Amino acid sequence: MGELNIQDMPLPALFEQGRKIHALTSESSINKDTVRKGCEILSVCEEMIGKLGLFSLNETKEDISTTNLKHILVPYYLAELTEKIAEDDRIGVLKASQAKLKEFISFCETMELVPEDEIEISTQGGASSFVDQRAKKIARFKRQRAAESKLLELKERKERRGRSTKAAALSSPVETREDDVSDDDGEEEREAWLTTISLALCKAFDLLEMLKKEKEMLSTVREKQLQDGEKEFSQLILGERTQKAESWHRDAAARARYTKPAAPITCATFAQDVIEGRAKVSQAHEHKHQPLLFGPASLVGQNPTTERERIAAQVFQPHYRLPTMSIEEAGLTEMNMMNKWQERNVKLMEEANSSWYKDGPKSRPGEDEEEDDDDAAQDKARAWDDWKDDNPRGAGNKKLTPCG
Repeated sequence: MGELNIQDMPLPALFEQGRKIHALTSESSINKDTVRKGCEILSVCEEMIGKLGLFSLNETKEDISTTNLKHILVPYYLAELTEKIAEDDRIGVLKASQAKLKEFISFCETMELVPEDEIEISTQGGASSFVDQRAKKIARFKRQRAAESKLLELKERKERRGRSTKAAALSSPVETREDDVSDDDGEEEREAWLTTISLALCKAFDLLEMLKKEKEMLSTVREKQLQDGEKEFSQLILGERTQKAESWHRDAAARARYTKPAAPITCATFAQDVIEGRAKVSQAHEHKHQPLLFGPASLVGQNPTTERERIAAQVFQPHYRLPTMSIEEAGLTEMNMMNKWQERNVKLMEEANSSWYKDGPKSRPGEDEEEDDDDAAQDKARAWDDWKDDNPRGAGNKKLTPCG
């Protein structure tokens, strides 16, 4: 299958093909071309998962749908296939595989899929006694055996249900309820994928320790070889530093895909089309809302020229108001409004913390004159009150009164 065909395949088909190649490598030895093909398929699958934005760091395992749970295993499958690549630079292969394993374990830890004892061991560091290491390996082996037995039990239960369903369909003409069967299948499928992830975590921890020991052993052998040859010492050191720099840049490019993911697809309809294989991720897509049109097929989508055609095109309109924008466009509009609101709040906070706020508001040019006018009016009112106290009403007319 060529590269173009791999790019055109939908995500479920890519994952299924990569999983089959991984299963073949774990069961028997296959040629290196098949291993490289599996790595290429899983790399394309990993890139598509990043572009589709199937996972978020704000989610847990309960928030992930059952159909997307299996895609968590892509870095683990890629790490195991990378470890089986036969190259002269074995240390570089080990580093690439270790990077994928650490990525898988850290993501599972974010999704709350890693057991608590493994997290405690990782936080304690590498310094531990032989007793602790032995207890850790025994506990991990028990979890691995429990996961394997649970997967076997789920597989047998599914086979028994399938046989009983076929027998019931053949014996009685009454149709069985498909809702109950689908619910049971969905719960069992989710439980099976969670158990598979738990089993993969146990194997990932063991494989990570094994790769670490192999890397240390190869580094020691290389150092001894460098010590033996004094003439080629400088060239080998230079080559080793060059390889380290190249591997660091390669790992940095691989990490950048997750630290700075590609621009996500904001259109839910286009993302669903990509997952189901009706569209490609590489296609340029700008989602614009197309309102639903009702009416005769001959007039829908055409510009009516006469009043008769305009009225005929409005036949069979719904009783409710049609949306003017899609959910994605409404979300982007609301996000822009919130950004503007946050910028305005930041400006208000800066003004509140500025010297203008602390020193107090400055008076305007006309406020001083208004204050002077208010003081003059107040003095005039006080003088008039004092005069009225000194001259009560009718005090100067006592001689004119008859009883004066």
